[in-house]
Amino acid sequence: MLSDETPAVADAAQTALAARGLGMRFRGPDGEVALFDGLDLTIRPGESVAILGASGSGKSTLLGLLAGLEQPSSGRVWADGQELTALDEDGRAAARAGRIGFVFQAFHLLTGLSALENVRLALELAGQGGDGGAAARALERVGLGHRLHHPPERLSGGEQQRVAIARAFVTEPRLLMADEPTGNLDDTTGARVVALLFELNRAQGTTLLVATHDPEVAERCDTVYRFREGVLLR
Repeated sequence: MLSDETPAVADAAQTALAARGLGMRFRGPDGEVALFDGLDLTIRPGESVAILGASGSGKSTLLGLLAGLEQPSSGRVWADGQELTALDEDGRAAARAGRIGFVFQAFHLLTGLSALENVRLALELAGQGGDGGAAARALERVGLGHRLHHPPERLSGGEQQRVAIARAFVTEPRLLMADEPTGNLDDTTGARVVALLFELNRAQGTTLLVATHDPEVAERCDTVYRFREGVLLR
C-alpha cells in the first residue's frame, strides 16, 4: 500500500525529534500575534542541538511545543517516531514518560520532598518504580550522594539544578531537553552544571536539545540554530 504522507513527513517520523510547519499564535490586546510560523526542524538520534536566542525570543515556547507540553497553533511534531500533535494531553504525557527528560531553568522541584523523592517520582511517573536505588545512584552521579534526604529549600541553586538533572536522566530518556539550564545560576556554578549535563549526555548517548542565550553553551553542541524573529537560522 502506498503511503499518503509526503516524503518530508515520512522522514520526520524516523528522526529523534522533528517539526514540520510549526506555528504558534497568541491573541494580544491589538489582535493575533504570530510568535513563529512554518518552522521546520530535524534532529538525528544522538545529536546535540542548541537553539540560541535572546531572552523573550520564544525559545521556551518552542521547547514546550517540541516536548508536547503545549499544542501548536499549526504544524506537527514527532518525538522518537511518535506524532505528539496527534495526541490529547494525557496521550502526550504518556508519550513523554520515560522517553523525554526535561531540565527547566526554574528547577521545578517539589518542596516537602527530599532530593531522593524528587528523583524517584520521575521513575514512578514513568511506570518504572523501584526501591529508590536507581534514584540514589542518579544523585550520586551528579555529586549529591550526601544530600539524598535534603529538601530543595536546604540546597543551593546549583545543587537544585543537579537534582533536576538527575531527575531528567534517571529514566534513561531517549531525548533530553534543557531550557536555559544555567539561567538562575552564577557563572561558575553554571559552567559546572553544563559540564555535567554534557558528560551525562555523552555517557548515555541521549539526543540533547538545549535552549540558551549563552554562546559558550551553544558551542558545545553538534549543531547550533539561531532563533531570530521567529526564524531558525543555521
